[in-house]
Amino acid sequence: MTVMGIGPGDPRLLTQRGRELLESADLVAGFKTVLDVVAPWTTEAEVCPMSYRDQDAVLDYAAQQARQGKKCVVCAWGDLNVSAKELRERVSQRVDRVELVPGISSVQVACMRSGIYLEEAVFITLHRREDAAGPLEELVHYLKEGRRHVILIPRPFDLMPAAIARQLLDSGLPTGREVIVYQRLSLEGEKSWRGSLAELARQFEDKDFSDLSIMVFMK
Repeated sequence: MTVMGIGPGDPRLLTQRGRELLESADLVAGFKTVLDVVAPWTTEAEVCPMSYRDQDAVLDYAAQQARQGKKCVVCAWGDLNVSAKELRERVSQRVDRVELVPGISSVQVACMRSGIYLEEAVFITLHRREDAAGPLEELVHYLKEGRRHVILIPRPFDLMPAAIARQLLDSGLPTGREVIVYQRLSLEGEKSWRGSLAELARQFEDKDFSDLSIMVFMK
């Protein structure tokens, strides 16, 4: 089986290797929003949408097809090394060999939009289900240190930009600390907001932001 990153959402950012794999695949699985992006290249494949509720059943079926000699591709947002750890592990538990095909990450697009370089930045993700206290403490540390830019991926189900801003203020960060929030990078309806932590905490609720959000704190 192959697990591949499709990029941040703009079909033009899908890699050539990714297109070739999709066009030759017998089965393509992934969350529906992901499959919508790659639909032009999956017309010859069995397409298997999945949700958090049925992803195990869909991956079991895909693994069964792979053992029968079918070419099976599982698609994930962005790049596999950024926020696809859980999906990669689920696939690896089902088959002996997994090919990994990287994609472009929203982190790269955020750097481009902000005009910063990765070597001058710290990347932190909250996109995992375990206790977020450690990553949040790390975030506070680097923001107080102020030596590098900080790129942060929020957690869609409970730690979105407004809640993060409130926690940072409670941790003693200055109310005027500037932050940029990008939403739906490279997709139709892309948005950006720039302002202070106090404004973010006061003016917005988590429901105001897309699940596809990323935050940038300039040094």
